[in-house]
Amino acid sequence: MTHQEKALSYAKENKEKFLDNLKEVLEIPSVSTDPAHKDDMLKTAEWLVEKLESLGMENIKIYPTPRHPVVYADWLHAKDAPTVLVYGHYDVQPEDPLDEWITPPFKPTQREASLHARGASDMKGQIVATLSAIESIVKNDDFPSNIKFMLEGEEEIGSPSLADFMESHKELLSADFCLNPDAGMLSADTPTITYALRGLAYAELHVTGPSHDLHSGLFGGAVRNPANTLMKLVGGMKDEDGKITLPGFYDKVRDVDAEERAELAKLPVDEALLREQTGSPALWGEKGYSPVEQIGARPTLDVNGMLSGFTGEGAKTVLPAKAMAKISMRLVPDQTPEEVYEQLRQYVKENAPEGVECEVKALHGGNPSISERDGVGVVAMSDAFEAVWGKAPLFKREGGSIPVVGDMQKILGIESVLTGFGLPDDRIHSPNEKLDLPTWYRGIDALIHFFYNLG
Repeated sequence: MTHQEKALSYAKENKEKFLDNLKEVLEIPSVSTDPAHKDDMLKTAEWLVEKLESLGMENIKIYPTPRHPVVYADWLHAKDAPTVLVYGHYDVQPEDPLDEWITPPFKPTQREASLHARGASDMKGQIVATLSAIESIVKNDDFPSNIKFMLEGEEEIGSPSLADFMESHKELLSADFCLNPDAGMLSADTPTITYALRGLAYAELHVTGPSHDLHSGLFGGAVRNPANTLMKLVGGMKDEDGKITLPGFYDKVRDVDAEERAELAKLPVDEALLREQTGSPALWGEKGYSPVEQIGARPTLDVNGMLSGFTGEGAKTVLPAKAMAKISMRLVPDQTPEEVYEQLRQYVKENAPEGVECEVKALHGGNPSISERDGVGVVAMSDAFEAVWGKAPLFKREGGSIPVVGDMQKILGIESVLTGFGLPDDRIHSPNEKLDLPTWYRGIDALIHFFYNLG
């Protein structure tokens, strides 16, 4: 039996151990956006340190940042082999709304073939899959490649500390490429490698009018209503064809050429599937582009939340003094968050009426990215998928944002292999997040093949 076969056998024999490890870390509520969970963030980082130590990793250290720490480790003893930087984030989204969870979000619960908990798919499950693959190898063999880890705790709040960390630790983080398992698969039977990510510009639009809430009978009709004004401003940000109306918004958008459109058309994503996954009665998007192009290759502008006036049960005849909308814009190459924030401000300046004051607050953002599909890491991962799934992976653009990918290109000069074993119906960021365990176990095997392919 070869070392690789021994590793695969070890993984098969230790499925329950790996699952117990995952359940253990899922019980820690590492919600990065909530200051009340600061201790839980450190506890999760310490859990990772303990696991890395058990795998024989070296130079393990928790690096503090202004918010939450970065965990680093390495093992650099493989001669004539590439160095892979493993990226992951150990923070998770808030559990709200709590009353929609069937089982408690931080009490991992297995129902049939799925494990339900906040972070099960995004992305503690992906980190534990990687650690499990490494354990399967090091318990039977020297590791076949050089490896480094950069595990952060701020991805769900836009990774505000990570760019500075990378800038100040370039030599420490130098590598041939990055393995980033924070993407996912198109389906359980469709292994997937993501080669492009949309960026993000997230902002709040605040509209203020009178100095305090007013009686809508006594003053309605004589004072401009900030809530009405906000709705009109937001409503004008898209036209009837789904085109975004911010000035200059499309000036730097890299269009999709005919060859890429043909490749994207091969993806098993159609209108019926998207309606099923979303529960939406109909699809709607930018005219002239297919749904798969709208999701992965075109920019967006969406309201994520609105707040104004009275929202409780019953009626209160109030004319609100202020209104606020949270707005996210997904970006594509070659847009930048900084330019898009200015375009939003310019739109508001040109369209805001008298009688109110408007302010755009930029919260966080990240650059879009696009990578080559023939790098050493991509080839190693592609061959690994074929070994486990019996088919070559599909290549896709991802509609979501992973800002670290663009930052790594810019700061460290390395490309990323974007993959993962989450599925579209895993309900990430929503109540009842889950992980499909058969796919997860196959993912561990694929990662074993991947690391041996590098060696």
